[in-house]
Amino acid sequence: MSDLRPKYWETVPLTEMSPEEWEALCDGCGKCCLNKLEFEDDGEVCFTRVACRLLDGQSCRCKHYPIRHQFVPDCVSLTAEKLPDVAYWLPKTCAYRLLHEGNPLKSWHPLISGDPQSVHKAGASVKGWTVPETEVDEEDWEDYIIEETP
Repeated sequence: MSDLRPKYWETVPLTEMSPEEWEALCDGCGKCCLNKLEFEDDGEVCFTRVACRLLDGQSCRCKHYPIRHQFVPDCVSLTAEKLPDVAYWLPKTCAYRLLHEGNPLKSWHPLISGDPQSVHKAGASVKGWTVPETEVDEEDWEDYIIEETP
């Protein structure tokens, strides 16, 4: 993290961040890897406990992040350019969404706390409570809807 500018997230527009700065915005919560249901009638997005098959439920990181598209072709590669179109389905605590909406990072974010485990210590991650998508039929995902907590 030594290549990161001090408090860059407060001064550098998302579109001007280096690849390292962009990736460091990820707090490691794993919430974006939860399968979501989007209801056509009202556009509501509901998170489920059902996680992508590549999510490690303890570390809350993708098991094959650099090559994830080989396994999950529709995994979204989040970019500053795509963010306006997909921010609505990101968790409310997501750094990318927060900064896109003009809000500060949460106090437990590793860039603020200096501790990569702070997201887990704050209870803001999916650590330990997900169900792999390989164990749940897609038609049953509604049974696993959770209330997203801020």
